[in-house]
Amino acid sequence: MPTHPADPAAADAPDPFAPEAALGLDLRSLRARWADRSALPPMSAEEMAGADRRAQVLGTPGRVLMERAGTAVAALALAILAETGHGTSAPVLVLAGPGNNGGDGLVAARHLARRGRPVVAVLVAPDDRPRTPDAAANWARLGHESGVTLLHAPAPRDIAVLEPGIERAGLVIDALLGTGVRGALREPIRSAVLLCHRARAAGVPVLAVDAPTAIDLTSGDLSDPVVRADATITFHRPKTGLLDRRGAALAGRVLVAPIGIPLEADRA
Repeated sequence: MPTHPADPAAADAPDPFAPEAALGLDLRSLRARWADRSALPPMSAEEMAGADRRAQVLGTPGRVLMERAGTAVAALALAILAETGHGTSAPVLVLAGPGNNGGDGLVAARHLARRGRPVVAVLVAPDDRPRTPDAAANWARLGHESGVTLLHAPAPRDIAVLEPGIERAGLVIDALLGTGVRGALREPIRSAVLLCHRARAAGVPVLAVDAPTAIDLTSGDLSDPVVRADATITFHRPKTGLLDRRGAALAGRVLVAPIGIPLEADRA
């Protein structure tokens, strides 16, 4: 998601797009609600970035797009938790990277906590706050939310402390990187990806935001290591990299959520 000056109070104002209406729907209902988006032609990561920028020019701030995206993530997370039968005491682990993909995960953490789900939100980054204004604003907001434990993981040892008891988590949300990188992942992202592997091996479902870390949303090229997700939520339109056989094999069930980007924003 692109950056935009953040206005925390604005995210609490009524949203005519009403993405919160998806909260509490089951998986079948979410698929039906978002089916028109899945039927649209796919786009590349570069095309999505352009549409995102043009949506802001047309009047939708980046902070609003992030709020809508994170709300959709929370809706799918709740549906997965209900499907897998985890009680409300099973915590959700949100692994948030330093950019706006992480910001989407932090918005989801807030909505999950407000629906009574305990959340551990981990900033996986060298710095102690996200690097984009919108993500940083949502990180700061979580400090005022009951039911949310905030952790900063700048190094592999900080990720390692999360491993004991990972099997008790209800869900892991991979909001580390929204698209691919070339070659091997750097720390601490690498260790966070390996934690996703251990969680899934223990039977904990993994929900990826935009793309599993790190599948290139344009080409389907894979990082080393790469997350294997049980479900992936992407936004606005399908992505070519998730339709590639490599991306599709790792993305699990893919849902495409609308976030209020007008279709005219797709036009260069």
